[in-house]
Amino acid sequence: MIYVFLADGFEEIEALTPVDMLRRAGADVKTVCIYPDREDRVVMGSHKIPVTADLTAAEADEIPAELEMVILPGGMPGSKNLDESALVDKYLRYAADKGLYTAAICAAPMVLGRRGLLAGKRAVCYPGFEKELKGAVVTESAVEVDGNMITACGMGAAVKFGGALVRLMKGEDEEKAMLGAILADRV
Repeated sequence: MIYVFLADGFEEIEALTPVDMLRRAGADVKTVCIYPDREDRVVMGSHKIPVTADLTAAEADEIPAELEMVILPGGMPGSKNLDESALVDKYLRYAADKGLYTAAICAAPMVLGRRGLLAGKRAVCYPGFEKELKGAVVTESAVEVDGNMITACGMGAAVKFGGALVRLMKGEDEEKAMLGAILADRV
């Protein structure tokens, strides 16, 4: 199971592209509204696109035993809101303790960096957030996969990011098939 955490101000493409690609590949993916007071599960994207999450914060409070990956989309102030979320912090600490895959794109790698989760790992982020990646080996790649940490530079890398996540969860053949099916192999 994969959880994608949504906070007001998230970058819509960075959240929904990996969700779409992983679901097409057959992965069990749930989006989570981080706000405990929102029973309607609606989270507003950075471009004023409302998205109804699959789960409320209360429904996600208990970490499922079958959790395999945590994904944090970027955007501002979405990344800042994720960084301030006790629910997100709880999941990141659990994922780190269990060695689960943890993925972040754009500004969201700062959430990982501020917790020391990228120390000694190759990582990438949106330009200007590098100083937040404490102890990371910061690169200029579109996507970096280093052990259980996956980071990407921004919205333009969302398909590559989604492809990398599909590869980790479903294998290289599924990633190639996915990229071919959405014609990403032509760009």
